[in-house]
Amino acid sequence: MLRNLGVPFDLKSYKRIAGRLDDTDIDYAAFRDEPLPDDLLRCVRYMHDVESHTSCYLRNLLNTRAHHDPAITEFMTMWAFEEHWHGDALGRVLEAHGEASGETRLSAMRRARVSGLAPIGWMAFSAATRHFVAIHMTFGVVNEWTTQGGYARLLARADHPVLSELLRRIMKQEGRHIDYYRSSAIERLDGDRGAQRTVRSALRHLWSPVGSKVMSRDDTRHLVTTLFGGDDGAVVAARIDRRIDQLPGLDGLGLMAGVLRQHRAPRTGAELLRTGARSTGGYSTVMAYSGQLSAARRAASSSSAGTSVPHSSTA
Repeated sequence: MLRNLGVPFDLKSYKRIAGRLDDTDIDYAAFRDEPLPDDLLRCVRYMHDVESHTSCYLRNLLNTRAHHDPAITEFMTMWAFEEHWHGDALGRVLEAHGEASGETRLSAMRRARVSGLAPIGWMAFSAATRHFVAIHMTFGVVNEWTTQGGYARLLARADHPVLSELLRRIMKQEGRHIDYYRSSAIERLDGDRGAQRTVRSALRHLWSPVGSKVMSRDDTRHLVTTLFGGDDGAVVAARIDRRIDQLPGLDGLGLMAGVLRQHRAPRTGAELLRTGARSTGGYSTVMAYSGQLSAARRAASSSSAGTSVPHSSTA
């Protein structure tokens, strides 16, 4: 069952406890004597890059109608701050393994993979549907659930005393992010069939694993198969799908089941061609979907007995 189903998130309490991750007593030097195996260190690289990408995601969101709500921007400011320090801590794990992190690693990634057109796509998407905030909050909780599940699986797979303690502290803060997004998603989905239909459609067409739009296909596949493959990983993936099922109007999507099917090994050339459009995502996919929403809104307007349907009343 979902914790606190329907109970509003206490933003004032979150403001009092939000802050920088406390890692002052984490012995990062221990990784030099007891390093992580290569397959799990690759997962840490992925998580570092994605957590450190939060500021770019925030940039996109601030170009949408989400920024009209002061409570949302207040949460997002603190959320981004905490996520920054999660990336910083994971960067210190990489550094202990003799690898680049932070600015050195991120500058090249952003030049190669972050589109300067992304804010335009987000603006168009936001303008195309009055349910954009419901989409944002639902994507937020799904992404936080999968992130939390990934951290839990990395903790179990590595069984490393220092990494386990670090991940538990990160997961504690991520848990508060889950509570906010889940509460906000339920508030906007409950009793609103239009929001439920729009969010279902957006999840089916646009959702993909966290980071997959900025990380390589191979890196995403490695993370999915390493952390969510096998019986134990499948149990965590199924738990995430059950949590999504309990959000109003979103049962039966099977998002994580679909991810596991998509990224199973080995892959054939035909399979890659069939799934390539969804995997790349990003600006072009969002713009195409925004166009579909706008076309649906215009069609609804033209069929409304000769009167114009206001933008605020459309899906």
